[in-house]
Amino acid sequence: MKFFGSSPTPSEKGFQPELRVIEYVATRKSDLERGPQVRLSGVDARFRMLADGELAWVRGARGQQLAEVLIDDTLPQHACGLRDIPGILPSEAVRVVKPDLDTPNRTQA
Repeated sequence: MKFFGSSPTPSEKGFQPELRVIEYVATRKSDLERGPQVRLSGVDARFRMLADGELAWVRGARGQQLAEVLIDDTLPQHACGLRDIPGILPSEAVRVVKPDLDTPNRTQA
């Protein structure tokens, strides 16, 4: 994955601006709410055509994970909060991408 100012890789079509991770929550087995989640502002969610509760790819420098989208307007624009996504650190840049489920024979890489 390339960061800030670089062109997207062939598997990334279109303009996909990055989000800065400003909050990260790692849950424990005893927590009631667990699992991968990405929180972003309503403006960023609309730009990416994402709805509350939908799944999206969160792509970082060391991997990617499907996560539930939660719209949180208390977060600033171009920033996100993550929960239980391995390989992502606070202050890193990530891309949040809607999965392409309509194109036949396409794998998510």
